[in-house]
Amino acid sequence: MKKVHKGIILAAGLGTRFLPITKSIPKEMLPVLNKPVLQYIAEEMADSGIKNIIIVISREKQAIKHYFTRDLRFEKELKKCGKYDRIAGLIDLLKKVKFSFVYQERPFGNGHALLMARELIGKEPFVCSDADSIISGKIPAVKQLLEVYQQTSASVIGVQKIADKNMMTKYGNVYGEPTVDKRTYKVKEFVEKPAIDLVSPLGLIVGGMRYIFTPDIWPILLKQKRGRSGEIWLAEAANTLARQKDFFAYEYEGKYLDTGNQDALLDAASFFKNRV
Repeated sequence: MKKVHKGIILAAGLGTRFLPITKSIPKEMLPVLNKPVLQYIAEEMADSGIKNIIIVISREKQAIKHYFTRDLRFEKELKKCGKYDRIAGLIDLLKKVKFSFVYQERPFGNGHALLMARELIGKEPFVCSDADSIISGKIPAVKQLLEVYQQTSASVIGVQKIADKNMMTKYGNVYGEPTVDKRTYKVKEFVEKPAIDLVSPLGLIVGGMRYIFTPDIWPILLKQKRGRSGEIWLAEAANTLARQKDFFAYEYEGKYLDTGNQDALLDAASFFKNRV
């Protein structure tokens, strides 16, 4: 079984919910306290042992590339004025992880964005995350999923269990069956935002997009039929993979914080402020 050393973060979206600020600032760089959302996700991967992170961006998001690239002159100036400690956490991250960047030239869906990183991944298993969900916990969510991968050698998705059926209709639902481990499930199907009478009887939702993918995902994405506007969606590819190969869902321990809209971003900031 190959170990997982690489991760992909999909950060090429337009960020229209945050306009007008996202006309010039990528939504992934909006702050939760003093760090951008994207840094929380990258730190989660780094703390899980991921050594190479590939961020998929659009051409308009050079600020992301600049942020995750060391600037030795800037660091030297901060040391001179005694303010280096303010970026010490970021520098530690940049020392631990090699960051690479690839471009999605057209907004053809998150599955298409993932394909842009295929050559840098090769035939290795890898972590995949969106760029607007923070998961805070004692053990990084990615690390928890990696433990399941190490036991199964199969693809894994992070899930949460909730009882509110109305809330379940707002998320992707996971259908399947329990395993001997009470937090691990064998996936049969994913359904995006089902009607209330069709929600998963397991109560499982995709809360925060965290996957461990085997290389089996690539031929599925390459063969997937595109949508009306040329989109390729990752959820559809994951569904196909679950029908063809073993695929597990793991109910991770941790607090899921969505940052995909203005209210959620404020809630995330409040959560971390109360922890300080």
